[in-house]
Amino acid sequence: MQYVSTRAAASAAASSSQQFSDILLGGLAADGGLFLPAEYPQVTGAELDAWRQLSYADLAFEILKKFATDIPEADLRALTAKTYTKEVYKNARQGEKASQITPLRVLEEENGTRLVLQALSNGPTLAFKDMAMQLLGNLFEYALARQNAELNIFGATSGDTGSAAEYAMRGKQGIRVFMLSPHKKMSAFQTAQMFSLQDPNIYNIAIEGVFDDAQDMVKAVSNDLEFKAKYKIGTVNSINWARVVAQVVYYFRGYLAATTSNDQKVSFTVPSGNFGNICAGHIARMMGLPIDKLVAATNENDVLDEFFRTGVYRVRKSAETYHTSSPSMDISKASNFERFVYELVGRDGDRTRALFQKVETQGGFDLSGKPGSDGDEFKLVAQYGFKSGKSTHDDRVNTIRDVADDYGIVIDTHTADGIKVAKENLEPGVTMIVLETALAAKFNETILEALGEDAERPEGFENIEDLPQKFVVMKPDVAAMKAYIAANTGL
Repeated sequence: MQYVSTRAAASAAASSSQQFSDILLGGLAADGGLFLPAEYPQVTGAELDAWRQLSYADLAFEILKKFATDIPEADLRALTAKTYTKEVYKNARQGEKASQITPLRVLEEENGTRLVLQALSNGPTLAFKDMAMQLLGNLFEYALARQNAELNIFGATSGDTGSAAEYAMRGKQGIRVFMLSPHKKMSAFQTAQMFSLQDPNIYNIAIEGVFDDAQDMVKAVSNDLEFKAKYKIGTVNSINWARVVAQVVYYFRGYLAATTSNDQKVSFTVPSGNFGNICAGHIARMMGLPIDKLVAATNENDVLDEFFRTGVYRVRKSAETYHTSSPSMDISKASNFERFVYELVGRDGDRTRALFQKVETQGGFDLSGKPGSDGDEFKLVAQYGFKSGKSTHDDRVNTIRDVADDYGIVIDTHTADGIKVAKENLEPGVTMIVLETALAAKFNETILEALGEDAERPEGFENIEDLPQKFVVMKPDVAAMKAYIAANTGL
């Protein structure tokens, strides 16, 4: 399996292609693009039939071996078996089986139309990011051991990526984590999950700004190829291909668990800020998984919803980015969106590079096909199955309350955004699966507002906000950040 950059010129794409292990530790391509397979592996009906009875770990192996063809199969099978165990993913709700890793719960069913919740938050940090990050930690450790090398992970988080990465990488041999987060813009629980870690290989940096400021710094450092090489910089943000491909697995799992035959289609609604999670669904669909619609659910930061309604991609300035009660989606520059745009423009790397350079210089681009626009590819969006919707604070409070009353479960704010938008996009005879984002305990402030009582906390998280915290506060200054990394790597 060969990989190409979304910004590679057609004449250079074939000669610059790399294998899975080549791109695992690096993140961005040297030209600033994101990696995608040169072509998607296809899944047959016979394979889907055979996969229905597999454990999650075995299903992950079957899918990942199509992408990581340069890792010996015995090693890859051992890595998935080590990652996906009920001992790691143990925080299932009452009535859900932790051994299923991502159990389904039917919320509504009427005349063949179903609304289903897929639990993805049973891991150690109670968020869906654990599904990929735990595997990434094991892959990194495996690759570094083979090379006798070290890695300094540099990432940004709006709330859940950071804690998932740090819990996956803490204590890993040869790995340090430098994680940026927007200062005072995460929930108290999210902040405590990260900042309470005292491991010597974990460095938390609170940035005076919004998530997009932090993400811009990660890209700036990653694009400094000399610095990146000297200080062995890698990333765990979803710009890293391994993160995205690990998320592909639970789309297959959800589909196979919700259907009995391959002629049945399902749709997925995905709370979406950085477009990584729903991008994995797009990849699963391109592989042949019978997905009907992929519905992106946004909060008040509705850049993606605006594009899927109008064809205009318009990022917001820092001052225009809302601080909301679903803070993990407080993002106005969706870094993974480039992977989809690359498909939309016919895998034209030159065109993709020009469009995203326009994002940096003019704040966006327009593919609506209207006079003066940058193209007319928006007309092709429907063939990829994408739809979208938006939710506000009042919507999510009401949805949390309704879900508790109607179904007897407490959901987090981002999942509430997903359920609200999913209900607006139900179609007769089609199962709609909503991907859960996190357990409600991570956003207790809004749960308390909605229900008048605290969210239940899994064992071990009762008083996490009271633990001592270790972090530094910095301005969004790339030079200062490079100096901080250099001073703490020992290189």
